[in-house]
Parts: sequence; C-alpha cells; structure tokens
Amino acid sequence: MIQTENTAIVLRHVDYRDNDRMVTLFSPSRGRIDAVIRNCRKPRSHNLNAGELFALGDYMLYESGGRTTVTSVRLTETFYTLRENYERLTCGTYLLSVTEAVVEPEQERQELFMLLLHTLSRLAFSDQPWRPLLAGFLLHFAAAEGFKPRLNHCVACGRSLEEGPFFFDLEEGGVLCAACREAKRQSGEPGEKDRVSLAPQQLRWMREALGRGSAAWLDTPESYAPLPLLRRYVEGRLGRRIRSAALLPE
Repeated sequence: MIQTENTAIVLRHVDYRDNDRMVTLFSPSRGRIDAVIRNCRKPRSHNLNAGELFALGDYMLYESGGRTTVTSVRLTETFYTLRENYERLTCGTYLLSVTEAVVEPEQERQELFMLLLHTLSRLAFSDQPWRPLLAGFLLHFAAAEGFKPRLNHCVACGRSLEEGPFFFDLEEGGVLCAACREAKRQSGEPGEKDRVSLAPQQLRWMREALGRGSAAWLDTPESYAPLPLLRRYVEGRLGRRIRSAALLPE
C-alpha cells in the first residue's frame, strides 16, 4: 500500500458506477496514471471538479493491489474559460488527446507537461487565435517526441533552402526543394500526395517558432501557421486516430 502526492492534469475521464469517475492523469514525473475518484459526481463532493477535463492540481493517490484511488485533491486550475468558447474548447480537448497518445506509465515527461500547460494557459487566458497556438503546440510536440521537422535543408539533396517554391514531404519529415520534388514526380516515385506545398512565410514561421522555444508563440497572421500540414504530419507519425480531431472547426 502506497500513498503519494502527484501534480497532474486530467487528460480523460469516464463515468463509473453511480457517482465515481475513472480518470487518466498526466504527471510530469510519473507520466500516465489511471485512477478512480470515488463519489466525485455527487453535488456536494469535495472532489466535484477534480475529475473534469483540464483539471490541474496535486492529487493524493492511494495505490493498493494494482489499483489507484484519488483520496484528495488540491486544485490549482480548471481552465474553466475554455468551456465558454466552443472552438477553444475543442482545441483544448484535441491537445489532451494528442498528449494522451504518447504518455506512458512511470515515464518522466517534464518537457511535454510544460508544453501542454503553456498552450492551455494561452488558449484559456489570452486573446491569441487558437489556430497558431495549436500549430505551435504540434510543432514543439513533434520536436519533443523525436520527429522534429527538418526545415533548413532539402531532405533529398541537402541543399540550403533560401528561395521557394518549397514543399513539405510528410513521409521524410522535412522541406523539399522544387527541383527534388519535380524529380520525384517525374520518376513516378510513390508518395506524391504527401508532398505538400509550403508558402515561404509558413516556412519562416516554423523556423522562428522552433527557434524561440515553446514558451514564446509568435503573434502573426493565422495563415502563416501551417496548421493542416502539422496536423497531418503529427497524426501520421502517431499512427493512430485522434477522435477529437473530428470536432475541430475547419
């Protein structure tokens, strides 16, 4: 029998029995933790908000017989304002789903935890458009997970990329010069649909976003952040369906 306190955020929940809730917690020091919160759905429960999506706090966990139970919670933030805007709420839910796809039990993930919190905080408490925020998250998520896109040299010939037109090769994970893209097309090499046109300002945006770090998003026009491309790239690398992606506005 072990009792520990863990800072964590709720990534997912499922109602269980009459008043309980199963939650998937993400702890920066322990990764994924699956636990049950007893009676949290009762109207007067002290843990009423602790089992909601986005809930952030210090969770006291009691572990026995292979099961984990939340005994008490000291909440830090609920990100309640996300529930007041449908687009930001669906974006936040998507962030949780992408994060859940990679976190594993007993795996320290400090960098990913802070990336998620930085993004949720901006999403909930700033007036920054959600599309560049999500694009920035996916770009830094790819870097944290070991498949950071290669943006400075052509992934085929290795030449420095300064002048367009540019293309992004989703399979190779980086930018392709126009000459190499055409050579691949002429040779009939498979994967043409995965070589996506990339505007010069979009390439500059990605380079600068990576250079500044995950805590400093860019205040730029939404069109500069290649969200559809980054979604395809990350979701393809994850190799699994992100169900909440269907809820994202076009």
